[in-house]
Amino acid sequence: MIRVRAAGLLLTAAYLAFVGWMLLRPHYVAWVPSPNLRPLGTIRADLAMGPGEAAQRIGAGLSLLAPLGVLLPMAGGRIRAGGVTSFARTVFAALMVSLSLEFTQTLVPGQLFDVDALLLNTLGVAVVHVLLVPRGRRWLRLREEAAAAAAAPLERAPAGLVP
Repeated sequence: MIRVRAAGLLLTAAYLAFVGWMLLRPHYVAWVPSPNLRPLGTIRADLAMGPGEAAQRIGAGLSLLAPLGVLLPMAGGRIRAGGVTSFARTVFAALMVSLSLEFTQTLVPGQLFDVDALLLNTLGVAVVHVLLVPRGRRWLRLREEAAAAAAAPLERAPAGLVP
């Protein structure tokens, strides 16, 4: 499990560095709209652009931080954590990461705060967590139990009878 946790920490750090690099680059444009502080305002505007454009923009918002739904529990390294506790911890951490990115973006030219990005990013993390983490933890527990069961006969064998 130490390898899973180490891999989770490394991948989480690398992914957050990548996301930070992507989001915190200056965008030099002639005009920047005002920040969106009204929930679902940007999503309504995206839907008004048509289904293709809306799917692309909303999908991008959902998928931006979605890998954190798996990476954050991996970095925690708990394979026997409770489902609700793990979900709450992961979603809260993702919300804080998204909020930090949104506030930091306001310091970058051409970037602005959007409450809908915060909602979509957090929802993407929640969906990925629900779909993948319980199955992944179950698989890791079964693998750990199988390894323990395979090692158990060797520990109980009398000296000199070990194959």
